[in-house]
Amino acid sequence: MGNISVIFSHWRAALLRFQQLFYRLRKTTPYFLPKVFLAFVAVNLLCYWWALLTTYPGLLLGDKTKEYVLMGFPVAALGASFDILSLFITLLLIRRALSAKSNLSYVGFLSVDLFIAVLATFWVLFAFMVSGWIVSFVLQVPETLSERTNLYRWRLADALKNPFDPDNLRNIYFGVVMGASALAPTLFHLAMAGRSLARTISDVIRLKRGRSA
Repeated sequence: MGNISVIFSHWRAALLRFQQLFYRLRKTTPYFLPKVFLAFVAVNLLCYWWALLTTYPGLLLGDKTKEYVLMGFPVAALGASFDILSLFITLLLIRRALSAKSNLSYVGFLSVDLFIAVLATFWVLFAFMVSGWIVSFVLQVPETLSERTNLYRWRLADALKNPFDPDNLRNIYFGVVMGASALAPTLFHLAMAGRSLARTISDVIRLKRGRSA
């Protein structure tokens, strides 16, 4: 039980250092929010191109080339909007978690990030629906938003029904890559918890070796 308390102690300390670093950077960096937003846009655009090149490279060689090139920009902007909102929700959760009296409440606050990660999947679908709709007007082949919605609704339903179909596997992989930036807070918490566990185990081993020496 004592080791568990030590793990949470290390975890809280690491989270507090991260919180202090973030607010220090926010205070000392000019135009901090626009820079963070542009950084998220760049990350989402990188994820978009990586997903596209590793799943459907043929789309960049045919009639759909211009459509998919243009779609990357609104997709990245919408993805960045979600990511920056997710970041500040995560910071709020961190503040609440650090003030929690019990370890159970602490974990409870941080676990909300799991819900944000799930929500990111649906936001990716929304971003593609809206982006495709916008680009259809730019290319002067206008579609209705309901047509785009039905297209992605069908793809989602088919992916849930036949997840191991090759095309559906590519679509699922595409969605996971596009949601990677939104998964960052959850992965960050897991990494910090793992690091705290490893540090505690290292301390226990070192203590035992000291006693046996």
